Amino acid sequence: MRANLPARRTRAARALAPVAVAALLLAGTAACDSDTSGEGTDRGVHTLTPEPQESPSESRSPRTQESFAASVSAESERVRQEAAKRLDEVEGRGNAVADVSVSGLPLSGSEEVRSARVRVTNPTEEAAFYAVEVEFVDAEDKVLDTVVVGIQDAQPDRTVEAQADSRKAAGVKTFPRVAQAERG
Repeated sequence: MRANLPARRTRAARALAPVAVAALLLAGTAACDSDTSGEGTDRGVHTLTPEPQESPSESRSPRTQESFAASVSAESERVRQEAAKRLDEVEGRGNAVADVSVSGLPLSGSEEVRSARVRVTNPTEEAAFYAVEVEFVDAEDKVLDTVVVGIQDAQPDRTVEAQADSRKAAGVKTFPRVAQAERG
């Protein structure tokens, strides 16, 4: 029987070898995957940024969307007022009518506003301020509304766009046209 003993051990070792390898693989996988949140997580990398002591306050930041929109609106109104002031001093149609074109924009579903795209091309060699007065007229050539648009720093040999909006001409088929345009 002793002659058979080494043969039995060899067979037993061969039978247990796949089980042992599987156990080692399982143990290695469990050690590598212990409590990680996702693939590629490296436990050896630590952030140097300290965690905040307390949660951020619920108060709004000093620059909210409302304050940003208000400042943009205020700046737009300031530019429009400057343009209106410049056009008050102009006799006739102005020195830049040839630099400006307007086209009507499609109506929105609500038709609360009629809009026109104002395009200004600066043919001079330096940046300029443009003041443009757009009239919204109906089919009988009756002026329903007049809107003033200001464009700051129109660069040389560039086309700049702005939008003129009219609430008075809403709901009526209108045609925009340039009444005055001044480059200054």
